[in-house]
Amino acid sequence: MVSGCNKDSLKNLNINPQAANTIDVNFLFTSAQLGAASGGSRGDNRYIDWRTNIGIASTTIQQLAAIGDISNNGDKYLENMESNSAPFEFIYFDLRSLATIIKETGPGGFAEGQHNNTKQAARILRAFLFHRLTDYYGSIPYSEAMKAQEGVFFPKYDKQRAIYTDLLKELDEASAAFTGNDAGFSAADLYYSGNVTKWKRWGYSLMLRLAMRISTVDAATANTYITKAIAGGVFQSNADNVVVPMDIGPSLWTNQNGISRAFYPGDGGNSTFLSKTLIDFLKGANTASTADDDPRLMIITGGIGNWAASGNSSVWTPTNTNPLQQKGMPNGNDLNMLKTLEGNPNLDPNATYSKINPKLLDRDEPYMLMNYGEVRLLLAEAAQRSLGGLTPAAALTHYTEGVKASMQMYNIYDPSFVVTDAQVTAYLAAHPYNVEKPALEMIATQYWVNHFLNWWEAWSNWRRTRLPVLVPTNYPGNVTGGKIFERLKYPNAEVAGNPNFASTATTNDYVTKVWWAGGPE
Repeated sequence: MVSGCNKDSLKNLNINPQAANTIDVNFLFTSAQLGAASGGSRGDNRYIDWRTNIGIASTTIQQLAAIGDISNNGDKYLENMESNSAPFEFIYFDLRSLATIIKETGPGGFAEGQHNNTKQAARILRAFLFHRLTDYYGSIPYSEAMKAQEGVFFPKYDKQRAIYTDLLKELDEASAAFTGNDAGFSAADLYYSGNVTKWKRWGYSLMLRLAMRISTVDAATANTYITKAIAGGVFQSNADNVVVPMDIGPSLWTNQNGISRAFYPGDGGNSTFLSKTLIDFLKGANTASTADDDPRLMIITGGIGNWAASGNSSVWTPTNTNPLQQKGMPNGNDLNMLKTLEGNPNLDPNATYSKINPKLLDRDEPYMLMNYGEVRLLLAEAAQRSLGGLTPAAALTHYTEGVKASMQMYNIYDPSFVVTDAQVTAYLAAHPYNVEKPALEMIATQYWVNHFLNWWEAWSNWRRTRLPVLVPTNYPGNVTGGKIFERLKYPNAEVAGNPNFASTATTNDYVTKVWWAGGPE
């Protein structure tokens, strides 16, 4: 683990040409890799997850629910400018480090012609982070971003179509450009320890995700890059998952898992109630039997109970771990509304609703950025829609493997989280593909569950597919008129401080769809 970089010194790298020649690009790369998990390299690894991944996305897509915490504004479509601003503040910070690596290993840089694999991996990670940013907002500074050394202090906003076009090109070029040797890369690489084959697989898997994201608005480009991704070679198993190792020390604010810290009692203490939408899906239609339950039910939830701080640690006291009696909290309600809804004026939410399993939330849990199950589900959708040279005949195989991989990826959090092949087979038999529900709905719903914890990606794919079907809430005083969030608003500082904002940013509200979801470019 790295202990973090002084944020002022990193900022100066972008404006002081003399500073860059004293920096090891591999160190910058390690720092950016760590920052991709919760933005820890900026010095507060809870912030972006707490405000945006959890506060907006988790409740917007109805996997979590909250009572009254304003930081959970996605539950009731309320405004919180910290949630809106966090991706701008944190993701661009790590993009600066990646921009320095790419610049200084390129023509005229102090490390020109050196560290090729670090450079190509930085390009892939850069594409991943820009992809997250544009999915949050739509138009963002891209082509002129991180160019303060060149005198560009107020970058223009690029349209999302143009950003995606360039990101796909970058992934194509970078994935093909790795070489056999690169001094220092193996030691610097937190994700794959310098394994070039796995980096290529991530590049092509990310290419597949981006191509599928634009597949309903630019089918020609999507088809081209889906085909390229398959030919290049995507993830082959859960061993290829992009996992960021985290640690208890030496830095509380940098190396620990920011999702866990946001929830951990006595630290973040954010609400851990699971949504009725998610629990009802995991329990299956037959509420009197576990035969059709999703094997992830008692992995994702630890049951009904109380999770409380105890010194520097915590104690989980479950009161009900019966799968049949798990109950999700309905979204969009405060405590009085829940009391009325449940017909119980003495309602105790801690004794009523299921919570996230604390075994998923140790502060040194690994942080997963992308996984094999997601890739196979994307291939299932591509096949079902006859994209990228695939045919519907291949969809079932991809779907089956996608569900299996999604169910069997949790043992990195706790060795007890084992789902056997027999359990997967029984689940698939109880929920036959393209029979229980239409194929595309089943694929999208499995993708939605797959991204528990990485709620920002679940939200993005939901905005594209509109599946699973979510019923909006209409909490009094909400800012969307009872419509589910479609995007984030831009930070107030950016709106007021960048003169290019007004002329190039297309919209600044919560309900206008981004381009790949059917909105303006």
